[in-house]
Amino acid sequence: MKDFVLPGADDTAALGAKIACALRERAGLVVYLEGPLGAGKTTLARGLLRALGVTGTIRSPTYTLLEPYELGASRSLIHLDLYRLKGPGELEPLGLRDYDPSACWWLIEWPERGTPKLPPADLRVVLAAEGAGRRARLSGPAAIQIEP
Repeated sequence: MKDFVLPGADDTAALGAKIACALRERAGLVVYLEGPLGAGKTTLARGLLRALGVTGTIRSPTYTLLEPYELGASRSLIHLDLYRLKGPGELEPLGLRDYDPSACWWLIEWPERGTPKLPPADLRVVLAAEGAGRRARLSGPAAIQIEP
């Protein structure tokens, strides 16, 4: 388990970039982003996506639930925001079977709304407000590769 203090939004995005850089050689990866509204999940996701080379507007898929990204060299990432899900049964129409978690990165906001139908996390990032900033706690098998 690793803890990070994130004084501002730029620090939260920078943590996303660190995660991407530390783990970019993995063909597949499942990352759970947890925390209350406003904790910085989408900001971290944007930092991660930018570090992986995504350009242009990066939107949170709050209404579409899923946003796919092609990262080149046959790599892809799906960004899921499950906040609006009423239960795991609503995952079926998203076509998640088309995205093999061993060959595609999964970045999942609000994963608790989709369990137990989601693959297990390689990395859990729990974000929380702390004063004017945020704190992030990383856990799971992939956490050991991310340095403060």
